Order: sequence, then C-alpha cells, then structure tokens
Amino acid sequence: MMRWFKGRSGYLLGFIACFCIVGLALVIQVQNNLEPCPLCISQRMIFMGLGALFFIQAWPVARHWSHRLLTTLQILTAFGGAGVAIRHWWLQVHKDEVFADCGVGFDYMFENFPLKKALTLVFRGTGDCAAIDWTFFGLTLPQLGLISFIATAVYAFWLYRINALRP
Repeated sequence: MMRWFKGRSGYLLGFIACFCIVGLALVIQVQNNLEPCPLCISQRMIFMGLGALFFIQAWPVARHWSHRLLTTLQILTAFGGAGVAIRHWWLQVHKDEVFADCGVGFDYMFENFPLKKALTLVFRGTGDCAAIDWTFFGLTLPQLGLISFIATAVYAFWLYRINALRP
C-alpha cells in the first residue's frame, strides 16, 4: 500500500487530488447555478498552484534541496490557501457587518484596476463572499476548502517524510 505513495506516484496523486477539488467546485457551481465570489476563485487558483507544485515534484531532481524546496512551497501555498479560506469563512460569519453590495466581478477587477488595487479588492471580499449558497454536512465551501488545504499541507509533509527515508 505504501508503494502507491513512494516516489512519483504519491506526488501525482496529490496533483490529481488538487485538480479534482477544483473540478468538484466547478460541478457544484454549475449544478447549483452559483456565481463564485473573488475568494472562491482565489481558492481555486491556489489549488491549481498546489497541483502544479505536486506535478513538478513528481519528476524529482537528484538534488535533495530541490525536494525540500518544493515541499516547503507546497506547505506554504496550502497555508496561504487556508488563510484565504479563513478570511472567506470570517466574512460568512460576520455577514451582517459586511457591506451587502455584491461589488464587481473578478474579471472586471483585474481588467480595470492596477494589480495592487485588484488584489486588495479580492481579499477584502464582497457581499457575495458573505453569502452561504451551499453546504455539505453543515460545512460551507470555505470550511471545506480550509479542511482541504490543511489536509494537503499534511499530505505534502507526509510525502516528504516517507520519500526522504527511502533508500
């Protein structure tokens, strides 16, 4: 069983898992006719970045420092995603205090504002970021995202440990 996680296959599984999470979010969006908020889109982009890091690490370089660097990047990216998910969850909990206007769309922000201003608007969240449109066993999408980001960080560290110990 452990051989599925040793070497290339463990990182390919991480790659597949990250993109399956994004695919699942798209299925939920389409089936429920939901419009993703900027923080939802940000979380999806972070999962795609995580998937790319797992994919890159699936083809190991002979140097030990690159293995450590990629694992560190995976864990930091997952923690960054967890931070976005926590901010999104906070907006949902404090929806009465959040400005209720839905604001402008993600595409509009990046087409019409400088990058710094657009990123500020994305992470500030909007009224639609505070809306709870879908739950699974009582968990909202940001809560599920948070769980997934933490699980991904733990998985990346676990893969590093089992692959660092191999002969």
